[in-house]
Amino acid sequence: MNPIEKTIRRFDGFQQRHGVPSFVIGVMKKFGDDSAGSLAALIAYYGFLSLFPLLLILTTLLGLVFANDAGLHDRIIHSTLGQFPIVGQQLASKSGIHSLKSGSVVGLVVGLLVLVWGSSGVSQAAQRAMAEVWNIPGVIRPGFGPRLGRSLVFLGLLGLDVVATTFLAGFVTIGQGRAWVQMLAGLLGLVINMVLYVTGFRILTPKSIATRQLIPGGVLAGTGWTVLQYAGTLLVGHTLRHANQTYGYYGSVLGLISFLYLASQLTIYAAEVNVVLARRLYPRSIAPPPLTPADEAVLRSLAEQRERRPEQRVQVVFSPGQETGERPGDPM
Repeated sequence: MNPIEKTIRRFDGFQQRHGVPSFVIGVMKKFGDDSAGSLAALIAYYGFLSLFPLLLILTTLLGLVFANDAGLHDRIIHSTLGQFPIVGQQLASKSGIHSLKSGSVVGLVVGLLVLVWGSSGVSQAAQRAMAEVWNIPGVIRPGFGPRLGRSLVFLGLLGLDVVATTFLAGFVTIGQGRAWVQMLAGLLGLVINMVLYVTGFRILTPKSIATRQLIPGGVLAGTGWTVLQYAGTLLVGHTLRHANQTYGYYGSVLGLISFLYLASQLTIYAAEVNVVLARRLYPRSIAPPPLTPADEAVLRSLAEQRERRPEQRVQVVFSPGQETGERPGDPM
């Protein structure tokens, strides 16, 4: 055994004997096993495509409801875009999104329905990600109808987020200059983000998963999202500053995609925390063999989730000899 392998195995033994390191590595390995980086990229992609239809829906509805109050209309739009550090300011000043115009009620309704359909991609991608993270077999995943219904409910949750964000923005404006108001608004924003994330996980995750198993990741994601909204100003601002020098207006697009990808990764990692905690998928081995019971459980779930028909059964058998890494039929 060379020194590098010896060091790795020594660290592997250490982390398996200690709860916190083994849990962190368990989450990281589960993230890799599920190819969750690709799932996060897919959510970011559809999130980018869905953002402008959602903004158009928002401005149209606000234009109908607050036709005589342009100030409130603008405050809601700016508080919504304010959730995207720096990039939100760029969108507010450059996007030029206006309300959907129509000469008839039928035309307006059809236009809104088309926009809702076009903006459902992000919720569909998120539902797929949750099913993959929990390794739900294809045979028991929700069909097209239930997924579409969940997408509409999820869009409603985003609307609730707009209401909460506008309330907090108004609260801060009223108490402008008072430190305790800023602190209270930050605390309220943290609690609201936690509740919204737990609710979002419940909407997007198949019903076979109990709600109580979604709470830890929802709390973690809500906390991370709150931090990201503040720290994202530095992270996205660094990307956007250099991108603007080279790409001009398109730097806003790069900054927005960067922020959406960070938010997507945060969400998937939080979901993985739920899975690892609920199924106790730790400790994991960094350098198998041998495999730990958690390793075997993950590998078994990855295989069983490929079941596509009720009459199909996938069985996983681990051969003896894993202590030495032997395979059946290997030469002695």
